[in-house]
Amino acid sequence: MHKKAMVIGGGVAGIQAALDLGDMGVETYLVEKDPSVGGRMAQLDKTFPTNDCAMCILSPKLVEVGSHPYITIVSNAEVLSLEGSPCNFRVKVLKKPRYVDEEKCTGCGICMSKCPTKVPDPYNKGLSQTKCIRIPFPQAVPAIPIMDKETCRYHLTGKCRVCEKFCEVKAIDFEQKEQVLELEVGSLIIACGSQEFDAGLKNEYGYKLFPNVITSIEFERILSASGPTGGHVVRPSDGKEPKRIAILQCVGSRDVQAGNEHCSAICCMQAAKDAIIAQEHLPEVQTTIFYMDVRAYGKGFDRFVDRAKEKHKTRFICGRIASVEADPQTDTLLIQYITQEGNIRREEFDLLVLSVGLEPSESSRDAARRLGVFMDTRGFLDVGTFRPVNTTRTGVFSCGSISGPKDIPESVMEASGAASAAAALLGELQSKEIRFEYPPEKDIRGIPPRVGVFICRCGINIASTVDVPQVVEYVSSLPGVKHAQELLFACAQDSQKIIKAAIEEKGLNRVVVSACTPRTHEPLFQKTLRESGVNPYLFAISLPIVILKYRRRNTRCLSIVHATSESIRLYPSRNNSMRHLVQSSIQAVPTNRSDQPILQEMQASQQGVVFQVQVLQQ
Repeated sequence: MHKKAMVIGGGVAGIQAALDLGDMGVETYLVEKDPSVGGRMAQLDKTFPTNDCAMCILSPKLVEVGSHPYITIVSNAEVLSLEGSPCNFRVKVLKKPRYVDEEKCTGCGICMSKCPTKVPDPYNKGLSQTKCIRIPFPQAVPAIPIMDKETCRYHLTGKCRVCEKFCEVKAIDFEQKEQVLELEVGSLIIACGSQEFDAGLKNEYGYKLFPNVITSIEFERILSASGPTGGHVVRPSDGKEPKRIAILQCVGSRDVQAGNEHCSAICCMQAAKDAIIAQEHLPEVQTTIFYMDVRAYGKGFDRFVDRAKEKHKTRFICGRIASVEADPQTDTLLIQYITQEGNIRREEFDLLVLSVGLEPSESSRDAARRLGVFMDTRGFLDVGTFRPVNTTRTGVFSCGSISGPKDIPESVMEASGAASAAAALLGELQSKEIRFEYPPEKDIRGIPPRVGVFICRCGINIASTVDVPQVVEYVSSLPGVKHAQELLFACAQDSQKIIKAAIEEKGLNRVVVSACTPRTHEPLFQKTLRESGVNPYLFAISLPIVILKYRRRNTRCLSIVHATSESIRLYPSRNNSMRHLVQSSIQAVPTNRSDQPILQEMQASQQGVVFQVQVLQQ
């Protein structure tokens, strides 16, 4: 047998472990119980302490893991049993039906648009509706719909089949059955993660009783540009913007009554992050965090909490909420708590966010039992103190929060450690050579530039500030540009297909993408060009969008929507309130007036004028 491994769990830790194994020449099966990989990180808005877009970090990894020649994704599946010994394991995997043929489906989405049945969207934690047949989220990998048998009209009544009627490639298969796959691998990595505590078990806080009491992950979806409200922070009860938000820490963690004595590690930082992000959306909002202890022990974490306190005026109150009541007329929440001095206080809030703790998931318990590894007294995977990726069974390793609560950087770090250990075990085996042939590179000598420009909306992260259609219209008029298009998420897998199709149809020989940082995204787009037969170095990605906060009477705020190392172009901002700011220190002068600073000479009517700039680090 050649080098083979299996990673169980497709969250960010499992994805990183699979990518590391694949890059080392180990053929890897990535088994995920959900219809697509991504895990909890795919539901987050930003990541602490940098407040970077979570999906902008994760999406390139999703595309890479979905196209890696050494990685096979087995989604909507679970492991049944593990037999054998290290370097010679036999694994049985149950693959559940999607009722969609994965080989035929193109991910066009016509079945979703035609399906008449709406159901609560699990990706948005039930805060919005989706279709019975759906792709879980825009950047999902694999980007193949799954049908919910429990709500499908045909499965319930024997009537409908609308999705089948409109599917041009005949990918709908109502008769699809479960499959049991028998796979041989040399080592395994468990990365099943953890789950959020069920806030409904703490009925004193009114979760599911009062509509304006939500959990931290639900608040993440509300804050997210791809969430149920498009990033507009509103109360679930009436759609109004909250003026006062309360966040309660340690719901279901550090709680003997709930059976979880452990600290969930991420909640304090997540609360500080949510307070900061909420104020970026609603500058006048007042946020109060009720806590037992602030445990911010990572690099830059203390500074991040201080930023929430000092810059964003977040109140931190050491104390527990005793009771929550709601006004039946307005749904405003009346919260009673005890101060450190022992005084009882009552305050009104528009929204209460419960920071639910992390606990062992049922899937991780089942996986541990089936794989023959032990759990510790808390219910997490039992690993060694000085070998944190080793389980109690030789050849089976772990990473991520299945062995205890941890944040994203620690999970990713542990994933690389587990991948190294799993690959080292296979050291005596040969690697299978898998060749991926790129199409021959097109000879463009003597051919004039045919430039394609793709501008990312990033949901509303960019589109709420920049008038993307106006930029597309302007770019289309530039010399050499043969195609200009906006993309909802430029880094998504379906967007790569759109770029490839445009290169083929329009004969593009150069590509510009205006999106996120080149550090994480440039290799993704360069690979797309290689797969289209275009030299990957005939690609350029614009610098991150910079927002100028320009205050002058009778002058609109201007935003930089195109930037290179030498110049920028300025256009009116779509959102004059400038709620979503990417602040930088800028020194700039017009090209034709080198002696005058830009902030004195720039006028709203001067849109499209090129200015020389120097962007300084904060």
